[in-house]
Amino acid sequence: MRIQPIDVISEFYPPGSKLRETLLIHSRAVADRALAIAGRLAHLRPDFAFIREAALLHDIGVYLTNAPSIGCAGKYPYICHGFLGREILEEKGLFRHALVCERHVGVGLTAAEIRSENLPLPEHDMRPVSLEEEIICYADNFFSKKPHLNGRPLAFDSVVENVATYGPGKVDRLLEWAERFDGIRQADVSSAGGGR
Repeated sequence: MRIQPIDVISEFYPPGSKLRETLLIHSRAVADRALAIAGRLAHLRPDFAFIREAALLHDIGVYLTNAPSIGCAGKYPYICHGFLGREILEEKGLFRHALVCERHVGVGLTAAEIRSENLPLPEHDMRPVSLEEEIICYADNFFSKKPHLNGRPLAFDSVVENVATYGPGKVDRLLEWAERFDGIRQADVSSAGGGR
């Protein structure tokens, strides 16, 4: 079943709102990068239509969080937007899309990390599993929702620095994806000053 992501977004983000504009700029940039990656991996038969839909919907839960800098006035901490998005999309019967919402935060979270860091999240594994989930999660790391960036990608060394703040092992996962998806070898990153 194919869906129209903009119709789903419109149910929660009114046309003309600052937050809708921010969400759409970010999500379209993520979708474009994810589809470009999928194009280079056509031999693995990624689901292009699903990647587009899920990339556009991956942050659907952000309006429920407290992030005033991007126009969010909800009650939940920002890190909750993934599992909140999952709940929204599951209610609409979009179970596969819902998993992308929950699994895209950073490079994914384990139940042990959620427990040890006392994160306000359900205590279960939230790491990308499918190729499509991994591609969207990887692409998402290159785009901030900060309005002044307006959908422009972050430099790879900035992405590495951001991911390093999520804890041990996270950069390793990012670098594995960078090699698989963008042909960026770990040695190239280290020699350019972008390593751990």
